[in-house]
Order: sequence, then C-alpha cells, then structure tokens
Amino acid sequence: MNKKQVLIFVGIAIIALILILSKGNKHAGDEAITCTVLQGPLEVKIHTSGQLKSENSLNIILPEVLNSQNIRVYDIKITDLVEEGTVVDSGQYIATLDHKVIEEVLTAARLELETANSVIEDAKLDTNVYLSNYRDLIVNSQADVEEQKIVLAESVYESPSVIKKAQMDLTKVERKLEGNVKGLEMRIRQLSSQMERRNIDQRLKKKRVEDLLKLYDALTIKAPKPGMVLYAKDRYGVKVQVGSVLTPWNAVITTLPDMTKLISETFVNEIDIAKIKIGQKVTLSIDAFPGKELKGEVISVANIGQPMPKSDSKVFEVDIRVYGSDRDLKPAMTTGNLIQTGSYDNKLYIPSEAVFETDSTKFVYLKKDKIVKQIIDMGDDNDNYTIINKGLEKGQTILLVEPEKTDDIQTIGWEIYKEQAEKQKQIKEQENVSPEASRADSIKNVKKI
Repeated sequence: MNKKQVLIFVGIAIIALILILSKGNKHAGDEAITCTVLQGPLEVKIHTSGQLKSENSLNIILPEVLNSQNIRVYDIKITDLVEEGTVVDSGQYIATLDHKVIEEVLTAARLELETANSVIEDAKLDTNVYLSNYRDLIVNSQADVEEQKIVLAESVYESPSVIKKAQMDLTKVERKLEGNVKGLEMRIRQLSSQMERRNIDQRLKKKRVEDLLKLYDALTIKAPKPGMVLYAKDRYGVKVQVGSVLTPWNAVITTLPDMTKLISETFVNEIDIAKIKIGQKVTLSIDAFPGKELKGEVISVANIGQPMPKSDSKVFEVDIRVYGSDRDLKPAMTTGNLIQTGSYDNKLYIPSEAVFETDSTKFVYLKKDKIVKQIIDMGDDNDNYTIINKGLEKGQTILLVEPEKTDDIQTIGWEIYKEQAEKQKQIKEQENVSPEASRADSIKNVKKI
C-alpha cells in the first residue's frame, strides 16, 4: 500500500467517525431534559456582595481654628500621613499639615500687627500735640475774656458808646471761648472714634496672629481616641493621601471606625429591591475567612437608585447590620450576603430555568402523554426555584429545555391567563380612580348604610 492509498484510507475513516458522532449527538438531543414538580418548605433568599464598614466612625478633620474668619487660609496640603490600617492609641500621631503655608501667612500677619501698633502710637502722639495746642488756645481765650471784663468795668464812667463797644468786645471773646470749648469737645470725640477704629483693627490683627499660632501648633494631627486609621475619600471617591489639598468644605483627613459595630454596605438590583424590607434576616460570609459565618439584619433600604457603572441598570443601596463583633474583621472586607426575603412551609416549586414566557403569558412545557404548554401562576422565587400558585401538581414532569419545534404544541390553562388579566385590569382601574371619586364613592356608601 503506497502513501497515497494510506491517506485515502485515513480520510475515509475520519469521515465515518464524524458521521457516527453526529448521529450519536442527534439521538442524544432527542432525549429531553426533565425535572419533577416539588412540594415542601422553601426559603427565598437574595444573594449580594457587600463591603464592611463601621456603623459609627469618628472623622479626623482639619483643626477647627482654620474656620476662623481671621485666618483667611482656604486650603492646606497634607505633608505626612501614617499608613492606612495603622492601629493608633489616643494621642498618637496621625498626620502633618503644611507648616510652610502657615509660616508665610503668619509672617505677613505679624508685619500687619506691627504696622497697626505703629499707627496707634503715632496717632496717640499726634492727638496729644493737637489737644495740647487746643487747650492753650482755650486758655488764651479765657484770658481775653478776663481782660475784656476789666476793660468793661473801667469804662463805667466813659461815654455810652465806649461802654457799648466794651460790652460788644466782651461778648465777642466769650463766644470765641465758647466755640473753642465746644470745638475741643467735638475734636476729642472725633479723635476718640478714630482711635477706637485703629484699636479695633489692631485687635483683629492681634487675634489673627494668635489664631495662626494656634493653627501652627495644631498642624500635627493626633488621634482623639484609639482606633484603626482609614483614609477619607473626597467627593469623587479618591482617597486622601500625602499631597492631597483639603479645604474647610472638604475637611476630613481620616476616619477612626468603631469596629465593634459593623455594617455591610451592599447594592441590590432594581428587579429584586421590592423584596427587600427592613428587619429581614441575613447570613453573611467573609471572603477572607471562608469558614466564618455571621448573622445580621437589614437596617436601611435606599429610596432612590443609582446607575451601575457602564450599564443602564439601576441598583439600590442596602445596609446590613452585623450582629456581634469579631477582631478578625477589617473595614472594606468583602462579604457575601444571603438576605432572607421569604420563608414558606409547604409550597409547589420548580427550577426557575423551566419557566418560559411570551409577551403576555408565562408557561412550562408539561410532559403528559404528549408535551403541552401549561400556563402557570407564579409566586415568589429565589436564585434557583420559583413557587407555583396554579397550573401544576406535585410530581408532574416538566422540561428544562425548550423543544426544537414548538409551533404545533398545544397551550392549556387559559383560565389562569384570564384570571391574571382580570386582576391586572382591576389594579389599573384602581390606580386610575381619582381621590375625589374615591371620596365620593365612600360618601355614597355611608349614605346607603
């Protein structure tokens, strides 16, 4: 047998093998995969992934003195920060803020204070000189009055015109004296007001220097109580780190979580959120400790959903309180959460993959003498099973995989479909009834009674 004949023989063998396998697969496909309708207790649970966080955390924020109106420092950089996850005791070091910025501002503030002090000292000297001159003027005016009084007294034997002139001169110097006295009083009030404004400005500048000194001493951040250091996140979800710039409006540096009270923050898709209620029991597993199992309960369910990244689906935040405490647990550990949304003692149920649907009906492929489409009324469901309210009986056989040819398969159970349609109609009618009409119906019913 030459080489060409060998190749022909091998080719024929391969083709024959392919035909045999194809025939075998065809026969295998003819055997439908089935299951049996079950009856008994069933727990409905929703599985989600979550992340541990403290229910109560203490935020370590920028020094409070930074909020003072005198400071006028609107952002400050973190120059040093302990490693995240560090366990600190009360009073231990956590972070350092930028001293250089405060040093520059403090230097400028001290120069401003010195200038304000110099202005006050100069104003005091000018005031003393001015008032001294003004008092000398009053003394001279008083002397003029006394002198004019003597002239008037000596002119008693003079002619009436001389006496008249002496009286007028006396009146003139008295008015001048009175004007100088009033002028001095007004000038004193004016200078006092100016000095008070200078003093206020000086006190503000002094207070600013004092606040800056307090802030400078407070730039070394220490823990107010024992705990584990967790870096804070800004509004964009970015963690604070060395070099981050903080402001009075974004002032959290780190947090110290209370690890004795933990919650698992999880998100539930919009399809299942209606099943989640506050108080439902939860079984939690920890990815880092496969053998550890914890118990908890749902404590909050968000009213507003949020979009999933790179998806049109919406999810709702759900918080689960973890019972007890465990030293092994750390913030941000991943949890598996089994939320028990329902528990039934005796229900018919089938695998969820055995349920098929059209635009208006849900059905199963029921295997009797022949296969039929059985319309069903479904109840609650979990990840694996769906409760059947109507349409099936215990022990019946149903298909898990849709048959190849379905056009000729008979559909039964239309009474269930009609009942469901009637319920939906009643619900819509009830939703469309206005509050006024509802109240009018109530009044009519009362009158009939």
